[in-house]
Amino acid sequence: MSELFDLPSDLQNSYFGLVALHLREALIPVLAGLLVALPVAQLCVRVRWLYAPVLWVTTVLYAIPSLAFFVILIDYTGLSELTVMIPLAVYSLVVLVPAIVDGVRSVPQETLAAATAMGFGPVRRYVQVQLPIAAPAIIAGLRVASVSSVSLVSVGMLIGNEGALGNLLNSGLIYNQPRLIWLSVVGTAVLALLVDAALIGLRVLLTPWMPRATRKNPRPLAVKEAAR
Repeated sequence: MSELFDLPSDLQNSYFGLVALHLREALIPVLAGLLVALPVAQLCVRVRWLYAPVLWVTTVLYAIPSLAFFVILIDYTGLSELTVMIPLAVYSLVVLVPAIVDGVRSVPQETLAAATAMGFGPVRRYVQVQLPIAAPAIIAGLRVASVSSVSLVSVGMLIGNEGALGNLLNSGLIYNQPRLIWLSVVGTAVLALLVDAALIGLRVLLTPWMPRATRKNPRPLAVKEAAR
């Protein structure tokens, strides 16, 4: 079993070390993107005409190929994790900004009016009222951004072994070892599923007021009564 996870020495890491590296390179950019998207989205909610140009800018940035981003950034950040993480943070904005804007806009006006009447200022109302109610939409955006980021980290193998599990794919092709390719592909897919499941669990914890799916007997009530 241990032979399955034996890696070439040039990777300078164990398999689970690469897994940890992959998670770091994937999730830190999403967190950074969320910290940027929160104030930007609130600005778009307050100044409605700003939403369209902000969305246009994030879409244009998302359309830039990651390899082109790497070429631009290498002169400033070198062959480092930062060169991989900056494009991923930028890419996350195209998902997170609309998710936050839609979630915040879905808050009923009656709720906002009640918060204002209770003395909540704009910042406090945003943090304590709007964001909690918008949490399902925000976490839905985080799920998309996180899974996308997990898959895109592998592209970092093109800039000097900064692709974490993607490095296995490159080594598998170089050394003609399908085992390494499978470890890369399956490992990345499993990580994406685990991150998605973790965010679903986070949504359940943060939104206890949301209805939960329960098993229901499909039989009509009359049948239930007759069966008694």
